[in-house]
Amino acid sequence: MPELPRPGPLSRPAKPGERTNGPNGNGAGPAEVAKEAGGDVLGWVDERTGATGFLTGMLYRKVPKGTNWFYTLGSATLFAFTFQALTGVFLAMYYTPSPTQAYGSITHLTNDVWMGEFVRGMHKWGASVMIVCIFLHMGRTFFFGAYKYPRELNWVIGVVLIILTLIMGLTGYLLPFDQRSYWATIVANNITGTGPVVGPYLADFLRAGPEIGATTLSRFYAIHMLLVPGLIIALIGAHLYLVVKLGTTAPPWLKGDRPKSLRKEEVG
Repeated sequence: MPELPRPGPLSRPAKPGERTNGPNGNGAGPAEVAKEAGGDVLGWVDERTGATGFLTGMLYRKVPKGTNWFYTLGSATLFAFTFQALTGVFLAMYYTPSPTQAYGSITHLTNDVWMGEFVRGMHKWGASVMIVCIFLHMGRTFFFGAYKYPRELNWVIGVVLIILTLIMGLTGYLLPFDQRSYWATIVANNITGTGPVVGPYLADFLRAGPEIGATTLSRFYAIHMLLVPGLIIALIGAHLYLVVKLGTTAPPWLKGDRPKSLRKEEVG
């Protein structure tokens, strides 16, 4: 596969007066100044952040032959998470994490807020889409053997991301605080308490008291909105860094070309 051309380095910001007077002092028109303003801004940012190297590695990295739609499952999961974050911010503007007001705020959001029912529905079903996508992505990684050396750490990060995604689903399910979510959380908490060694302590931490109540709802809301999303964002950054650094594995049904130094010479 021919290597794509790499972009040249971004231009540095011009010296004061250079764009208006021109390098030869002949002056430049407003159209030329406006055309080069974007490049000047990008050059200014790049000179202070050094982002060109990372973007070049991300956008112009080599992709093995035989890649197909299975390789887009990771990007689909990332898109689903981004969409969940955006819709979650909208829902948080109207939600009240209180046992006496949580259900009323959800009802108000659904029935009275413009596009509220649509955004809530997208957030609700988007959670299922994200869980399905991340499981399919991990399944593709396993069956294609992409978890092997030197990508073991990326596999571990992916497993942690699956666990955090399930925690997001569990903590978000209680937030409407209706009968279904209340009793479903009790069942889930009781199952958690049956885990070996740390199970009872984890169940007590999630319940935040002798029974599920106001403190439990506040704790679930904090975990759902702050703790878990922050961990997911950090791990996604590490995951993408390792993908760029280590590259993408070829499908298992394709044999890689052996280096010339390892090929046996045929004797005629």
